Amino acid sequence: MPYSSLKNPSSETIKQLVILYNNKELNSLLKRGKELLSQYPEAFFIWNILGAALMDLGSTEEAAEAFKKVIYLNPKYADGFSNLGVILKKQGKLEDAAKAFEKAIALKPNYAEAYNNLGVTLEQNGNLNKAINLYKKSIILKPNYVEAYNNLGNVLKSQGKLKEAIDAYEKAISINPKYAEAFNNLGVAFQSQHRSAEALTAYKNAISLKPEYASAYNNSGVILEAQGKFSEASEAYKKALTLKPDYCEAHRNLSNFTNYQPKNSQIGVVSDLLKRKDLSEKDKCNLHYAMAKMMEDLGDFSKAYEHYSVGGALRKKELLYKPENDSLLFSKIKETFPSLETQSIKKSNKQLKHTPVFILGMPRSGTTLVEQIISCHSNVQGAGELDLLRRLGHSLACGQEKIESKNLLNLRSSYLAELKNISCEKPFVTDKMPTNFLYIGLILTALPEAKIIHVKRDPKATCWSNFKHYFSGKGLKYSYDINDTIHFFNLYKDLLQYWNKKYRERIYSLNYEKLTIEQELETKKLIEYIGLDWEDACLSPHKNTRNVQTASVKQVRNRVYTGSSKAWQRYALYLNNIFDNISD
Repeated sequence: MPYSSLKNPSSETIKQLVILYNNKELNSLLKRGKELLSQYPEAFFIWNILGAALMDLGSTEEAAEAFKKVIYLNPKYADGFSNLGVILKKQGKLEDAAKAFEKAIALKPNYAEAYNNLGVTLEQNGNLNKAINLYKKSIILKPNYVEAYNNLGNVLKSQGKLKEAIDAYEKAISINPKYAEAFNNLGVAFQSQHRSAEALTAYKNAISLKPEYASAYNNSGVILEAQGKFSEASEAYKKALTLKPDYCEAHRNLSNFTNYQPKNSQIGVVSDLLKRKDLSEKDKCNLHYAMAKMMEDLGDFSKAYEHYSVGGALRKKELLYKPENDSLLFSKIKETFPSLETQSIKKSNKQLKHTPVFILGMPRSGTTLVEQIISCHSNVQGAGELDLLRRLGHSLACGQEKIESKNLLNLRSSYLAELKNISCEKPFVTDKMPTNFLYIGLILTALPEAKIIHVKRDPKATCWSNFKHYFSGKGLKYSYDINDTIHFFNLYKDLLQYWNKKYRERIYSLNYEKLTIEQELETKKLIEYIGLDWEDACLSPHKNTRNVQTASVKQVRNRVYTGSSKAWQRYALYLNNIFDNISD
């Protein structure tokens, strides 16, 4: 039966339902709506309003059925398809959601909201470039679409295009100065650029606009933590949890700064949360890492190991890690290097204005401490973990880009230009991305003036420390399964042997354990290698006030100490001699 011939309630009745919905009187709306549907079952307006109300109440299954009814009754109603797409996206049915949004766009080609929602769906499915194009399309259709600018910023940020992301967030804020979410996201982007003061300001703006904004408190805590303000960071995490007691990431963050005693109330809260069946796997993962820390502090290493293992398995699943991909990567790097080597840039006799100092090795091997020591020197700028080399040179190192001298020169000039921007005009700048060990060959062909410091630590301690840590970034995918971690360590060790056979005299090898035992002697040798005059400040890295955004943030605020490499032994009973699999 054609829709136009159906009997429908009056426009005044529909208006009353809309008022109930806008006033969030959802229970009254549902009661009244269902009464009306008994009289007018064909009225798609009522089904649409009820679907929106059910969606707000979290009744996704019922909401989906309501919107399906809308589409059945009026197959040309674009809003019905768009609303159904929103529900399907919430249910994780991304392909079905995308089809619903595409149908809405086909019916209504200027439907900016549907383009935006389709972008969000494709972004969640990993199709970032298409998502960017869809956000831009929605902005063309609706130039003041602040949500689309915010979403565009999010996907650009995830691609490491921080400047473009910041531009998008600032545009959203210029349109709506009270857009708390954009301020919060702007803070995250600033934080990724190591612009801590601006990040904190952005978070404070978000909180002033939305005092109950738990995420902004949590993110503020991360910044304060990086600044070594642990008490303030802890308070920020606690505030986030006061506002949102089931904020699982904040529970994990707070656990890093708490020495748990049996009566700590957070233990019971996390334990109860883990029993909930409505948690996402990401939330469960955060809670298992929090509980692992709690059990470790209480001396129950059996339960701690169990939680580290379960949490790690969830994180590995989230990151879709496959060990064979790393095996292929390492092989490709060694296979490509001989061709790369033929294009080596000759070392200049002229001193670089800003000489890069690469501090590399396995993550959790002591690279953060070494950077703290070196950056205590007045002529050194500590830049932290820079993603420059991977972003600018990975395709060259793997043979994905044509290997010719002009490409190496482009890499060199681009890297040095970006280094200048963060150098604070100091002659030496540290780049402490541990996994730059992959690119030692690339460094020595494109940046032969660079200093390379390879930090080594006891293999058992290194692998265990990788396994037990939750890394906020997505780069260290191997670390969430102890077998994967050992596999990756063996690949790393083999590659370093390859580099050392070729360039042993150009790579400074530093033993972490020896550094902690003979701190002054090893530090003086290190400073001499870089080519700097001695400064006593290098013996007090714990006094270095620079931001530290790594998992070692707490350790490096203390005096250099020995014994950390023995921590894994508390778990030896549960590891079943697994470290015997580390290659000699």
